[in-house]
Amino acid sequence: MRKLLPDPELVEVTSGVYAYLQPDGSWMVNNTGVVTGQDGSYLLVDTTSTEARNRSFFAAVETISSQPPTALVNTHHHGDHTYGNWLMPERTPIIGHVTCREDVIAAGLVAAQVLTGPDYGHLEVRPPNVTFTGSMTLHLGERRVELIHVGPAHTRSDVVVWLPDERVLFSGDIVFAGGQPFLVEGSVEGYPKGIAAIRELQPEILVPGHGPVVRGDDIPALLDDLVEYAAFVAETGRESHAAGLTPLEAATKARDNRFASWQESERLVGNLHRAYSELGGNPLDTRIPLDGVWHDMVAFNGGPIGCFA
Repeated sequence: MRKLLPDPELVEVTSGVYAYLQPDGSWMVNNTGVVTGQDGSYLLVDTTSTEARNRSFFAAVETISSQPPTALVNTHHHGDHTYGNWLMPERTPIIGHVTCREDVIAAGLVAAQVLTGPDYGHLEVRPPNVTFTGSMTLHLGERRVELIHVGPAHTRSDVVVWLPDERVLFSGDIVFAGGQPFLVEGSVEGYPKGIAAIRELQPEILVPGHGPVVRGDDIPALLDDLVEYAAFVAETGRESHAAGLTPLEAATKARDNRFASWQESERLVGNLHRAYSELGGNPLDTRIPLDGVWHDMVAFNGGPIGCFA
């Protein structure tokens, strides 16, 4: 029987800034955002996974504005954040880090091929057509929006969307609230640096890529947990690599850990594949094909990995 998830909710986190929250935040069930300007302009932060979910998101956006979006920002290349790009008007620029464009093209529809549960509807690959390195500042009337590259961490292309005057941050998948981070296409070594970049901004409201909005003192506590998780992966990787264990063997041996109750515990296997790559001296941005590690993740999970998008 298919698991029924709660309906998405469009929440105004501060005046004119909205988080589109999709419980339960598991595989391919992500958060997106809408940032408006006083002049009627607005940008979207990410799209979502299936055609139906994207059309529901855009219908929610129409309750804010009937105009087309001024721009769409992709925080990274994963399909649950980019599979709705093709539904954007042709004249709407899609903005992402230069490696986001490269990786959207390289990945194609692989996420839909390995996570086979949902009805994805019609999908097309449409990468960002405006790219940058480092940072970029957008202006929605008087509202300033800063795009800051903090990868490689979750992926090579991680960008956070920062509203400095409102102290609101859209973190993309640098932050999972309630789920294990997924680092196989990013970097175990780089991930704590991505968290440090977020910490330095000192956001008061944080919209994670998956999970509920985080506010106030709960933000540094969550960031601490995520850094500790990365340290656990790194230590497990060092010890297991030295002992000659495979990533799957290492994850199985370390199955009982304080992070095991976080969603998607099978991600530990993929994260150890990344840790082993870095221990082998490969550059931090070396691609590890997702389908190449999925078999080990399924084995760790004891069967097909559930996806209820």
